[in-house]
Amino acid sequence: MLEFARIQNTALNLEHFDSIQAFPDCGGISVFIGTVRNHHEGPAVQALKYTSYAPVAEKMIKTIEQEIQEKYALRYVRVVHRIGTLDIGDKAIIAIAYAPHRREAFQACEEAVERVKHEVPVWKEEFYTDGSSQYVAGCFIRQDYDEKHEHQGHHQH
Repeated sequence: MLEFARIQNTALNLEHFDSIQAFPDCGGISVFIGTVRNHHEGPAVQALKYTSYAPVAEKMIKTIEQEIQEKYALRYVRVVHRIGTLDIGDKAIIAIAYAPHRREAFQACEEAVERVKHEVPVWKEEFYTDGSSQYVAGCFIRQDYDEKHEHQGHHQH
C-alpha cells in the first residue's frame, strides 16, 4: 500500500491513492473531491487559506480512516487534505473508499469527509473580493458544537 501524507501543501491528485486493481474483491469505488468555490453564504470569495497542526491532523485522519474501514468492513479508505493558500477551483480534500458494494463505498466516503471536516485540526480562512477575510465556523467544530457559542472574526486586510 502507498504511504502518503494526509495533510499536504501541494496540489492534490488521485495518484496518491492505491489503485482499485489491488482490491479485486471490491466492486464499488466512491470518490469525493472538494474544491474551492467562489462564494460563501453571499460574499464573493477570492481565495482560501487552510492551516493545520499537521502532526495531530495526520494521526487523526489515519484513525478516522481505520474506524470507518472497520465500521463498513471496507478494504480501503483514504483522505488527503490540502493546506496553504488555494484559489477558486483548487482541490481542498479528496476522499476515496473501495468496497465490495456501492452502498458501503458511498456511506464510508461521506462519513470520512464529514468526520475530517468536523474533527481534525484544519482551519479555513476565507478571503473576500472586498478585501476582508473571515475564519469559517464548521471546519474543525465538533458535531455537538453549540451554535450560540460560535465566534467568528471578520476583519479588514
